[in-house]
Amino acid sequence: MNAESSPQVGQLVKILKGKEAGEIAVVIAVVDSRFVYIADGDKRKFDGPKKKNILHLEFTPIVSSEVVNSLNETGRVTNGKLRYAVMNYVRSAGISAMKKGE
Repeated sequence: MNAESSPQVGQLVKILKGKEAGEIAVVIAVVDSRFVYIADGDKRKFDGPKKKNILHLEFTPIVSSEVVNSLNETGRVTNGKLRYAVMNYVRSAGISAMKKGE
């Protein structure tokens, strides 16, 4: 992670460490300067987010406006919106990492 960037709600991240390494998720809450909560809407739902150390994440420059707007308006985001944000990023980046069984 770059020293000048700080995590933002709605930002897409690539998980670098842990059993979900290589997967894409969305930051749904910033705990403090070290930890964030992430979810992808599929394996990791909004109601059961993963608390991750920011050193174990690679932050992308993309922030999902749908996720940010939903969280600001209602305090929640649907798992469908999280999946949509992740799939849009995967399609635009040409990543083939979201295969089942890997």
